[in-house]
Amino acid sequence: MSRTMKEGSACGAPILSAVAMVLAFACLAALTPSSAGALDILVGTDEIGSFSHFTGRTVCRFVENELEDITCQPVPGPGDVHNLTNLRVGSLDMALIDSRMLHDAIHQTGYFRFFDIRYDSLRTVSILSDLPIALIVRSDARIDSLDSVKGKRINAGAPRSPEHLAFDTILAAKGWTPGDFSLVEELSSSQSVDTMAFCHGTIQVMLHIGVHPNNALSQLIRLCDARIGDLLDADIQKLVDKHPAFSAIAIPAGTYPYQQEAISTFGTRAVLVASIDLDVGTVSRITEVIYRNRQQFKAAHPALSPFPEDAPPGDALGIPPHPGVLQFFSERSR
Repeated sequence: MSRTMKEGSACGAPILSAVAMVLAFACLAALTPSSAGALDILVGTDEIGSFSHFTGRTVCRFVENELEDITCQPVPGPGDVHNLTNLRVGSLDMALIDSRMLHDAIHQTGYFRFFDIRYDSLRTVSILSDLPIALIVRSDARIDSLDSVKGKRINAGAPRSPEHLAFDTILAAKGWTPGDFSLVEELSSSQSVDTMAFCHGTIQVMLHIGVHPNNALSQLIRLCDARIGDLLDADIQKLVDKHPAFSAIAIPAGTYPYQQEAISTFGTRAVLVASIDLDVGTVSRITEVIYRNRQQFKAAHPALSPFPEDAPPGDALGIPPHPGVLQFFSERSR
């Protein structure tokens, strides 16, 4: 009998140990926050490798580092129209959107003129960076102002690209037509098609849209005798004053090796946008994280500058801020 009991004890010990381990893990799981119970925030960005995707990753890194109950994931997509539509239907919680595209979507202008979709459920969270339009000219083209671009060989950019949209905007502001140039190409920036044409002299002028400093632009300046010209004249200033999506932007002196003075231009802004349906408290907490880490954003890249006015984005972009943003700034001012 005693032998049987001993054998039974010997066989039962592993079973009892296994049961104890299961109970221990169950208790530990009950005491430890579960990632399954965390709130998942999906942030729409442009494609992998873009500055937009880098910005989305930076936002998510700060959010996850400081808010244990929120997981944040950047979701790359083909562009603003895709992200705006997915944001509207709830497939995304937030997205990084160009201020011009955001304005056009809300007001059904531009590319969104014939869309049978309303985007008025969207709200701004923070401006994250400026997106200047840079006028790139060949040094041998004798261009010393925007007006002297007339009659030159210019690349408008691929149809429906941000560059082409900027080209059309400049023409409208100046009262020009494509016939005012000796050549208008529609070359894509993909695989450096536009820069190769610029370096070979096929075109003398091109537009670059993006943040600064930019390594590819530095190389173009160094290898192809290019420079950046001022783009902000009286006609463009009138456009900036009338259109809430545009702002005057200065590229600081010394950004590029040859550049001894600041360059005056204009452009749009990258805006973090959320649906009005996203919880007010959640947006307020994310806003606090972004605001508190403003210097860390700038350390990640000089172009990143959340809340540049040290205030909510306001209605200047054409739509109001999210209530969660207003809640954070209201509590901060108390």
